[in-house]
Amino acid sequence: MASGIVIIDKPADWTSMDVCAKLRGILKERRVGHGGTLDPMATGVLPVFVGSATRAVEFAEKSGKTYVAGLRLGLVTNTQDTTGETLEERPVTAGLRELEEVLPRFTGPIEQVPPMFSAIKIKGQKLYELARAGKEVERKPRPVTIHALEVLEQTGEADYRLLVRCSKGTYVRTLCHDIGAALGCGGCMSSLRRTEAAGFTIEQAVTIEEVQAQGEALLLPVDRFFAQYPAFRLTEERLERLCRNGNPLPAGDAAPGTYRVYAPGGTFLCLSRWERGQLVSVKNFFGGKQAIITP
Repeated sequence: MASGIVIIDKPADWTSMDVCAKLRGILKERRVGHGGTLDPMATGVLPVFVGSATRAVEFAEKSGKTYVAGLRLGLVTNTQDTTGETLEERPVTAGLRELEEVLPRFTGPIEQVPPMFSAIKIKGQKLYELARAGKEVERKPRPVTIHALEVLEQTGEADYRLLVRCSKGTYVRTLCHDIGAALGCGGCMSSLRRTEAAGFTIEQAVTIEEVQAQGEALLLPVDRFFAQYPAFRLTEERLERLCRNGNPLPAGDAAPGTYRVYAPGGTFLCLSRWERGQLVSVKNFFGGKQAIITP
C-alpha cells in the first residue's frame, strides 16, 4: 500500500480536500490527509500524507507557514479577498511609505477576529454557512503570531506583494483587511501563494499531473518530516520489547530530547521522547515507506 508524504503545488480553484480526493484515486489509498488548509484561490505548498504517514498530520498542522500575499488597497469585500462581493471602494491616499510604517503594528503576537467566510464552527455551525445565508455572528478574537511581515514590491497604484511568516491559525486575508483598515482606505487579499509549510518548501512541491504520471515514486518517507530530531537505533533486544510490549524503552546514553527511533536494519518505527532515562513513544509509524535519515 502507498505510504509517505508528497508536497503538492496546489492549483488555484481547488480545495485542499479536492487534492486529497484526487490523490486517493491516483494512489489507490483511502488514507490521505493534508497538513494545513489552503483556500481555493490560494496556490502553493500543500503537504499531503498518505497511508500510515497520515499519523503525522497532527504535527504538520501545528507548524508555522510562509506566504507571498497580494494586498489590494481601497477595496473591502465580504470575504476579505477579491473573490467576494464588494462592500466598499475607497480612494487610496496611502503609499508605500505609509504601508511600511504600519506593518510593525501587525508583527509579533496579535489578535485576529476570524472572518465570517471560514470553516470555524460556532454552536455546531460553520461560519461560512451562516455567511452564505446572510447572517453574521459575533466572533471572539484569536491570538496568532506574525513572525515576519514585509513589502516585497509594489505591483500597481494600490497593489503590493507581501511576505508573511506566521503561526498556525493565521488568516492572511484578515491580515490584509486589517492593514487596509489601519491605513484608513480599506484593503483585501488579491492573491495568495504558500511557499513553506511543515518544513517543506515550494522547491520540493510537485504538480498533481506529476503524481498522475509517476505515482508512488514521488512519495517521501515519513521520517523526512522529523529530520530535525536525532536518530536512535534499537538493538534487537529493545526492538523485541517495543514490538511485543510497547514503550517505554531504556534510553541508554541518549540525552533528554525527542528522537527518531529505528530498527537495527534502518526501518523507521516511531517518534519518541526522553523521559526519566526512558524513551516514551509520541507516535508509532510501524509499516509503510520508511528509510533512515542519518543525522
